Amino acid sequence: MSRDRIDRTTSHRENAEIAKWLELMCRSWEFFGVETIPRKTFSGFTASNEQEKELKNLAKSIEGCKRCRLSEGRIHIVFGDGNPYAQLVFVGEGPGQEEDVQGLPFVGQAGRLLTKMIHSIGLTRQDVYICNVVKCRPPQNRTPLADEIAACSPFLFKQLEIIRPKVICALGACAVETLLKTKQPMNRLRGKIFNWQGIPVIPTFHPAYLLRNPIEKRKGWEDFLMIRKHLTG
Repeated sequence: MSRDRIDRTTSHRENAEIAKWLELMCRSWEFFGVETIPRKTFSGFTASNEQEKELKNLAKSIEGCKRCRLSEGRIHIVFGDGNPYAQLVFVGEGPGQEEDVQGLPFVGQAGRLLTKMIHSIGLTRQDVYICNVVKCRPPQNRTPLADEIAACSPFLFKQLEIIRPKVICALGACAVETLLKTKQPMNRLRGKIFNWQGIPVIPTFHPAYLLRNPIEKRKGWEDFLMIRKHLTG
């Protein structure tokens, strides 16, 4: 067998082994060997105590909010959670049942997957900030309606203006439509970088979608690598 043929055979075998490894990692989101992103790589980061105060004041200002029908069935307003000085903010759709009970975003099954996804790029939930387009749970976890989004999204925009992160990750169609004013499908948007008031926005699948469609986790991992690249760049 020629040397060239041996090299090609070895290359094919190595590629197959890499593909198999990636598939295994994508199924579980347990990406071993991912090094932690050092704090010093967050270039351009300036923290102000005022950010935390402003977020607390904003949360206080919407206590008892009745701007839309979602207030009628809620247990808690789910304002947001995490680091007020975060360089990475995740924006989801709205609270589910467990979030409504606990008053915290992404604490159910989809939230546990999101936590693994965050860990996969060397961060923890304490490093990032997580919030939703609407702050009250839609009945039966349905998609928020246009008037509900219109009533609640100003609070989201204010959160983002206060934090001014380095990157925003839009989780799912509702977050993408609200931030980018587009109805293009996720498969056309993911893998690209957009802009919201000068802040890069990286769209990706909602963790709940990935739970229903685990084959898409590979694409989700690629999106999180893009996030990591922008945080460390």
